[in-house]
Amino acid sequence: MSYTLHPLKKQRLQRSELAVPGSNPSMIEKAADSEVDYIFFDLEDAVAPPDKVQARANIIQALNDIDWKAKGKTVSIRINGLDTHYMYRDVVEIVEQAGQHLDTILVPKVGVPADLYTVETMVSQIEEAMGLTHQIGLEALIETALGMANVEAIAAAPGRLEALHFGVADYAASNRARTVVIGGLNPDYPGDQWHFALSRMTVACRAYGLRAIDGPFGDFSDPDGYILSAKRAAALGIEGKWAIHPSQIALANEVFSPPEAEVTRARRIIEELRKAEAEGRGAASLDGKMIDAASERMANNVLSVADAIAAKG
Repeated sequence: MSYTLHPLKKQRLQRSELAVPGSNPSMIEKAADSEVDYIFFDLEDAVAPPDKVQARANIIQALNDIDWKAKGKTVSIRINGLDTHYMYRDVVEIVEQAGQHLDTILVPKVGVPADLYTVETMVSQIEEAMGLTHQIGLEALIETALGMANVEAIAAAPGRLEALHFGVADYAASNRARTVVIGGLNPDYPGDQWHFALSRMTVACRAYGLRAIDGPFGDFSDPDGYILSAKRAAALGIEGKWAIHPSQIALANEVFSPPEAEVTRARRIIEELRKAEAEGRGAASLDGKMIDAASERMANNVLSVADAIAAKG
């Protein structure tokens, strides 16, 4: 193991993440009572320009009026891009008026580490000015060719960054990929055309202590396609996926929750290795298979998620 290690910056249960347009108050209320782990109130793509100002007001009211923690929800906002004139008001108004109830800010189309520095500087000043007692985290959407080209540098950025998300639709557009569906597979491609991007982003996350989250699957009438997409992401080490429709919440929660048999085996691995350690052995066997320190690290990954789910109740 290298002497240089970057432990996980922040553990949050993020199996399912519901995108909720800030311009739709009725959806906000429904989201609060759903089974989703994580919610981001959208100010960007899902909100038309004439509705941006009202969307901010809706989000501020919802953050202040609903006890999100009591409902077991982590809440975030997706601000508008740094290349728009909406972004600074998104940050200033919402953090000033409801920042005490906000867990993270999702920054879209991050291309270089300086994009995050810009938002972090603003948030730091507002927190100090308003006397906020908790630090708001940042999450970055990797959804452009520039962002993927710089993903390792972005992941290594110091400060508030907690997670990277893969934005498949804008990423496809940025790369001029021949597809017009969001997150689905192209039948002309012999495999999963998103595999490389997801894997590279996930490696960057794990190298620098960040959570790795997969983005949307556009066809909410295709639950089987969503499940397959989520399973491919989970196999790479991603720990959660967006839901653009409430019907996708249960699917994400199921895929990204370790099965009971897997949790039981993880606990048995830890038990057997503790016995081996007491006997002066570095490895052991379980059900006819060798287990060692690497097995323990994998088992602990499973147990950390299981414990977080149990804590949510």
